[in-house]
Amino acid sequence: ITTDDGRSLLQTLKSVREAVNLRPVSAGKFIFIGTGSHRAMVNELVARRSQAFQGAHSMEFPLLGEDYVEYVLGSLRAAGVEDLPSPAVAAAGFRTLGSRPEEFKKALLQLAQRGELAADDAFPLIAATLRGAAADVEIRRLEDLGELAVAVFDKIAESEQGQRGLFSADSAAGYASQLGRPVPISELQPVVNVLLDENLIMRRGHGIYEVADPVVRSVWLERRRLR
Repeated sequence: ITTDDGRSLLQTLKSVREAVNLRPVSAGKFIFIGTGSHRAMVNELVARRSQAFQGAHSMEFPLLGEDYVEYVLGSLRAAGVEDLPSPAVAAAGFRTLGSRPEEFKKALLQLAQRGELAADDAFPLIAATLRGAAADVEIRRLEDLGELAVAVFDKIAESEQGQRGLFSADSAAGYASQLGRPVPISELQPVVNVLLDENLIMRRGHGIYEVADPVVRSVWLERRRLR
C-alpha cells in the first residue's frame, strides 16, 4: 500500500469485486479481507476518498496478551535461557511497550546488560526506557513540523475517543492563545494533512481525528502533565 504497484493492485481488486458483486447472475460474492500492522495506514485505506476501498469496514484486532508472553518465556526457557522476569512482571512490561512483540523481545535481550539488579526489578525499567525512546522518535518528527502542528497534535491527544472541531473558530482561538499569534482557519487544513501524511494522526471517522500510536499519545500526555 506504499507503492504505485500496491495501489494499482487495490484498484484492480475493487474492480473485480464490483464486477462480481454487481452482476445479478453471479453465483456468489467476492469478499476481500486485508490485514496490516500500522493502524494509521490501514485506516487511511478506508477513510480517504482517494483510496480504492474508501468506505469499507475497518476493525481492530485484540492485542496480544498474557498467553503470548508465556509462550515467549517458555520458548526462551526451552532454549536454555533461565534468567528471565516472572510471568506477571513480563506481562506488565509487555503492556508498557504497547503490546509490541518486537519491543518486548528487545527488552528481554537487554536483561543481560542489567548489572546486579534482579530480573523482576530491571525489566520494568528497561521496558519504560524503550517505551520512552520509541515515543521520542515520533515526538521529534512532530516537533520538526512546527509549533502549529504541535498545538494541533496536542488538542487531538486530549481525547481518547477522537477529537472533533479541529477547524472551528474556537479551536483556532485556542491555537492562537497557545502560540501567541493569530492562527487563520485556512492555515489548519494543510497542517492536519501533513500530520496525516506523516502517520502521526489518523481519521477515526468524518471530521474525527486521533493520535495514530497509543503509546506516543500516552507518553505525550504524561510529559504534558509534568510540564
